[in-house]
Amino acid sequence: MQLRSDNFDNGRRIPARFAFGKVARPFALSDNHSPHLAWKGAPPATRSFVITCIDTDVPSRGDDVNKPGRTVPADLPRVEFVHWLIANIPAECGELAAGACSDEVTPRGKREPYGPPGSVQGVNDFTGWFAGDAEMGGEYLGYDGPCPPWNDALLHHYHFKVYALDTASLPLISGFSLAELHSAMVGHVLAEAELVGVYSLNPLVGD
Repeated sequence: MQLRSDNFDNGRRIPARFAFGKVARPFALSDNHSPHLAWKGAPPATRSFVITCIDTDVPSRGDDVNKPGRTVPADLPRVEFVHWLIANIPAECGELAAGACSDEVTPRGKREPYGPPGSVQGVNDFTGWFAGDAEMGGEYLGYDGPCPPWNDALLHHYHFKVYALDTASLPLISGFSLAELHSAMVGHVLAEAELVGVYSLNPLVGD
């Protein structure tokens, strides 16, 4: 299988309009559009698709995160941060237009995120990040784009993956977790493809 985007090439920077945050001395909310994605080469037995987007470079400790005068060191151990989980995408779907699944930042999270007919979307990790925040706290479903710490010395990598499944529907409900998705997919994955984009809010960090 192959996965591509008209908005960025593999290993290259994701444009700010597809991010949750953008550089603005030091940070501002961005357009948060979901990127264009297109895939091909799925096995003939494919009956549905799953798409995930995960940042693999999130600081394992928040001691220095977004604090003036401090820097998140590049050698700090890193963990994953889920940005998008969408399952039960119909087999006849092979492309999502830019902005098709998200076209803005929604404080407290999107309740009914856009997606292909019949699809179901999971919870992303902004839910935990904003927990307890009076203005932003809530359940974040669907796509919410890159927003790495603005003082992080490390360039973040966003792994978009598409999975071809041999079943038309996974037994998932809106707000499912990454662990629930992985469990439901066991034994059903026929093929997969990956596209990696990079992003930073630190002007000192290059591609």
